[in-house]
Amino acid sequence: MPKMVLTSEYLSIGGTDLSNFTSKAEVAVEVEEKDVTTYGSAGWKEVIGGLKSGTIAIEFKQDFAASQLDSIMWPLFGTVVAFEVRPTSAVVGTSNPKWTGSLLVKAWNPITGSVGDEASVSVSYPTSGAVTRATA
Repeated sequence: MPKMVLTSEYLSIGGTDLSNFTSKAEVAVEVEEKDVTTYGSAGWKEVIGGLKSGTIAIEFKQDFAASQLDSIMWPLFGTVVAFEVRPTSAVVGTSNPKWTGSLLVKAWNPITGSVGDEASVSVSYPTSGAVTRATA
């Protein structure tokens, strides 16, 4: 059985590779559950899929230096931009698929933490439009 440890995940937002700042990236997609049960369903609930949606959850290690993470993300606040996530930074292929689409940068919390904490930023962004998976 194949196994994998994530050691070089790739994340791009707005066309900028942010992998060097990223310690976690999750792509989650779901579909609404629509109840279509009728009297003809013989007492069983019937459902179909409705609208699809997605979320990209990210943990960044913050960097306030010029042209680093905070200065990259701040201008994106409130905009819809492209994203790409891959299991590794290697070329896209059947064993390294990519998920792409657009997301809304709806929040940015540049400073969080307590005394002695590393400077990190946890964000979760909704996707906008279709999320696609590709192997080429």
